[in-house]
Amino acid sequence: MIRLFKHYIPNTVLLLGLFDFAVLLLAGELGWAMRARQIGITVGPMAGRWVPLTVFAAMIQLAMISVGVYGADALRSMRYATARLLVAISLGIIALSALYFMLPGHTLWRSNLVYAMGFAMVLLLALRLIVGEFIGAAAFRRRVLVLGAGHRADRLRKLSEKPDAGFVIVSYLAMHEGVQVVEEAINRSAIHNLTRFVENLGVSEVVLALEERRNALPLKDLLRIKTTGVHVNDFSTFLERETGRIDLDTVNPSWLIFSDGFSSGRMLSSAFKRIFDVLASLLLLLLTFPIIGLFAVLVKLDSKGPAFFRQTRVGLYGQDFQLIKLRSMRTDAEAAGAQWAVKDDPRVTRIGRLIRACRIDELPQTWAVLKGHMSFVGPRPERPEFVIDLEDKLPYFAERHMVKPGITGWAQINYPYGASIEDSRHKLEYDLYYAKNYTPFLDLLILLQTIRVVLWNEGAR
Repeated sequence: MIRLFKHYIPNTVLLLGLFDFAVLLLAGELGWAMRARQIGITVGPMAGRWVPLTVFAAMIQLAMISVGVYGADALRSMRYATARLLVAISLGIIALSALYFMLPGHTLWRSNLVYAMGFAMVLLLALRLIVGEFIGAAAFRRRVLVLGAGHRADRLRKLSEKPDAGFVIVSYLAMHEGVQVVEEAINRSAIHNLTRFVENLGVSEVVLALEERRNALPLKDLLRIKTTGVHVNDFSTFLERETGRIDLDTVNPSWLIFSDGFSSGRMLSSAFKRIFDVLASLLLLLLTFPIIGLFAVLVKLDSKGPAFFRQTRVGLYGQDFQLIKLRSMRTDAEAAGAQWAVKDDPRVTRIGRLIRACRIDELPQTWAVLKGHMSFVGPRPERPEFVIDLEDKLPYFAERHMVKPGITGWAQINYPYGASIEDSRHKLEYDLYYAKNYTPFLDLLILLQTIRVVLWNEGAR
């Protein structure tokens, strides 16, 4: 994997993305050439159009990222990829048309977008047909040696068997540490020289998956392996990189303290984030005010009670704030006290189902972003009643309050909507990853991926 701004990107995804960008530049140029010949003018050198061509390629690729073209499903299925590419190119063309309207004379012609769109679709699909067989090939995967043969090693085996896994396990070593779950593991005593064993297998990374490190860690061997250029990682760090979350079953306080993350140098990033929140929330409130007003009237007409719903939530550093949403439930929804939402919740009104599915009920939260209680990106703010219970049952839950809560977040785009202790545990693993590895780059990825969640109604309840 490639680490870009503290976030890991699979090698195959990065490689495919670079190929896609080159293909999009070619599609834009072919579209320009076809339109130029159609109206009888000289095509001219491509070097004179590199800025508008780059803008064209970048906008289409951002749309591709936002609808999940680089997700695991799209990488495995041509049918899935084709559908997502059609949506991505359509969205990109709409955005480009608006951009071209605002910047006349500094872009490609709007009239050539149809040609460029057709070329882009054909070339992107052809690229996937050509390189599709190689995307998951072992040649593009890291070769991993696992030290351990217990339950942790077995978890790594199951992770490596997933189609989108970026690594292949070439061997397991049993270190005399208890029950051997992985039957094919080789006993450490059967290997005379571990460093040479690693070299002969072409291992690029060694992962420590020991159930108990005490008196089982081969420090001399690991030092020699490390000095030969082979990466050595502990179990928690490896899982964080491969899954995009922090595994609560194996992480401990010392790992959180000494591992990379929770950077203190966030002053500039935080300032940039706040400027973006203010400008974007003002713009969004202006643009969506008619929509909020319309649905506020519909909520009032659909059921008795106020159009807006106020609720206390826990924000930055555990401070309470008031959250405003369009009301989607009956006014007596919590007559028996606070309770989790459930699938097909009977408390939801008719209009409530619609505004929840379209995320329209979330729009008034933008006011909390403008006031500084929330950000556009961050962990979902929970209710004080639930926070007390979750802090008691889930380790490190309080650490998620070290960043501002958000309307969307890493957990929201990676885990389906859930409302239980177990769901909260899984979402906390993603929230901790975000709090540990926050950068504006990660925020941008989350904002783009939120489009996918909204368009395909993923996780709405």
